[in-house]
Amino acid sequence: MQAIQEPSFRESVELMFNRAVALMELPPGLEEKIRVCNATYTVRFGVRLRGELKTFTGYRSVHSEHMEPVKGGIRFATGVNQDEVEALAALMTFKCALVETPFGGSKGGLCIDPREYDEHEMEQITRRFAYELIKRDLINPSQNVPAPDMGTGEREMAWMVDQYMRMNTTDINARACVTGKPLNAGGIAGRVEATGRGVQYALQEFFRNIDDVHEAGLDGSLHGKRVVVQGLGNVGYHAAKFLSEEDGCKVTGIIERDGAVVDDTGLDVDALRNWIGRHGGVKGFPDGTYVENGAAVLEHDCDILVPAALEGVIHRGNADQVKAPLIIEAANGPVTAGADEILRNKGTIIIPDMYANAGGVTVSYFEWVKNLSHIRFGRMQRRQEEARHQLIVDELERLSADTGIGWQLTPNFKDKYLKGAGELELVRSGLDDTMRTAYQSMREVWRGRDDVTDLRTAAYLVAIDRVATSYQAKGL
Repeated sequence: MQAIQEPSFRESVELMFNRAVALMELPPGLEEKIRVCNATYTVRFGVRLRGELKTFTGYRSVHSEHMEPVKGGIRFATGVNQDEVEALAALMTFKCALVETPFGGSKGGLCIDPREYDEHEMEQITRRFAYELIKRDLINPSQNVPAPDMGTGEREMAWMVDQYMRMNTTDINARACVTGKPLNAGGIAGRVEATGRGVQYALQEFFRNIDDVHEAGLDGSLHGKRVVVQGLGNVGYHAAKFLSEEDGCKVTGIIERDGAVVDDTGLDVDALRNWIGRHGGVKGFPDGTYVENGAAVLEHDCDILVPAALEGVIHRGNADQVKAPLIIEAANGPVTAGADEILRNKGTIIIPDMYANAGGVTVSYFEWVKNLSHIRFGRMQRRQEEARHQLIVDELERLSADTGIGWQLTPNFKDKYLKGAGELELVRSGLDDTMRTAYQSMREVWRGRDDVTDLRTAAYLVAIDRVATSYQAKGL
């Protein structure tokens, strides 16, 4: 029965879009233009592996070109299909608009299980997929800029950018054709952990607004809050690590493929990740209680639930049992439209995916700008900043000596104050500012309109309005 009633991921995105546009006064033609996917390219290519020709199916979808280039990750997973890719491309359009990165939305995917192939085979497959996209300008610094997603990372991006450079030997901006690259291949400091860091900054901004915290039935700061994380991949790991180490949260549950581990006193995130790396799963981890049915831990008593894996993990079948008063969607679409309605009626606050996991595309934007400018952030001003700060410290210490006051600046303060901002500090500053500004733009609608009762609808309203404004400026 549940399978019949439950909307698909794409249907969930469309339902949420419809809920938002019903509160707007868009011309019907413009509403339809924003709703539909501009184009989806399906490619089937062959690669000779292990003595035989294997055919793979891949997709690259462009949802909106109200701004160019379009931007969006490429995932390698067995569940990749056209509907999923088009739904993710639509989310990217709204995500970029919400956090004010000047991109349209796109998404790509290859139907493959990367664990079935060795590194050399994966390189052959990735390069051939990239070749098929590059020759149609579906990887291009000025038209379509992919990034890592589920099943891909720095390694795959390095192969893709090298493939592009081989095919476009005179393009001076070639390195800007993909983001999420390794540092030595044109990447940017802070990109690997960017999405997890963005989740942390999003929660920090939420907790700066006392009324919002009280709305969720919580109080105080992030310190001491009990957090359950689903998925200890790149996003979930960094979010859990930063929240526990820097904000004083207690990560009381971590859910993975083979089950979950819980400990009400708090789990050691790094120790558990190392265990998964050695043993392939959480089972047997000595410093916590193993729960074979990992999905049940989504219903664990906690303050903050962080679904950071697949879409649709919170659905009509389990939404009623979810106890967390605050959910932050670190993954794309972890809460279905049906579950969203149940949770809203319960009073659960959901920080939506299009905002919560926008850290990745934000820092990807910084990387793209760095590649186009051909200079590392901080290179020109860092030492000048340090010299100016040193002048102030020297003058304060001279005044202390001349007047006989005898006070001294603490070494820790001096070290921190004198250090100029390098690339990593500037990236974190830009990401923090982006997450704060975007939250306030959502909050203004959420708190300012009687017909908007949740942050997701507010996020869609802000994003759709910005996309509509861009199209209208083009004369559409």
